[in-house]
Amino acid sequence: MEKLIIFTDLDGALLDYSTYSFEKALPALELIRQHDIPLILCSSKTKTEIEYYRKKLANAHPFVSENGGGIFIPRNYFDFPLYAASFPIEEEADYNVIKLGARYFDLRNAVKVLQREGFEITGFGDMTARELAGMTSMNIDEAVMAKERDFDEPFIYKGPSHGLPLLFRSINQKGFTFTKGRFFHILGNSNKGTAVSILEDLYKRKYGNIKTIALGDSPNDISMLERVDFPVLVQKQDGTYDSQIDMPELIKADGIGPVGWNRALIEFLA
Repeated sequence: MEKLIIFTDLDGALLDYSTYSFEKALPALELIRQHDIPLILCSSKTKTEIEYYRKKLANAHPFVSENGGGIFIPRNYFDFPLYAASFPIEEEADYNVIKLGARYFDLRNAVKVLQREGFEITGFGDMTARELAGMTSMNIDEAVMAKERDFDEPFIYKGPSHGLPLLFRSINQKGFTFTKGRFFHILGNSNKGTAVSILEDLYKRKYGNIKTIALGDSPNDISMLERVDFPVLVQKQDGTYDSQIDMPELIKADGIGPVGWNRALIEFLA
């Protein structure tokens, strides 16, 4: 029998965009628990932020931080030696960590150069926790966690829309890439899809045959959705689907954020 593995974005998918609550997804989460299905959180959030939600979800599975920058695998989760071609695996107190992303120090330097070039961008590293909380729905503690970054720098762009192609070109010329979720992000060559691919290989070694499903709502989820057997797109806050996401076999969930997430998975598991 094939083992199902679920990958999911957090903000705007499992979590409500305005309240960061997963209450509306509880029925599906209970089904996932009953069927002993690995639920892999794959988010732009930091390690500290994801650990906070893993604890609330009672989730003990691997997770992917900062748009594919790092894969955190609980120690002894897989009962075989870990291997990821071309990527180092480092041991931390609680995890084996596969680092795919750029160094945050280098990303911050790139942001400073972009600012000197005249681009009107403000990164998380340019703001205090209080300033970040004031412009989002985060409280101060959540904003502090959001600033504890390793592989990815979210930023706000305040310039004219016609300046975006120039900004993106300058980012690429510096050896970095960009993506967009709730915020723009500058990052290295990592993405969610690469991280999902590495975890798929590990789960195949663990279970043999697997089937994979992923749920997301934004362009930074595209690489993840393209990699799995069943890609699911949930509705954004305004009830629309992101127009940039279109691929064969795409499942469009009926509902915004965790409402659509819940309905899609209940139907799928049924």
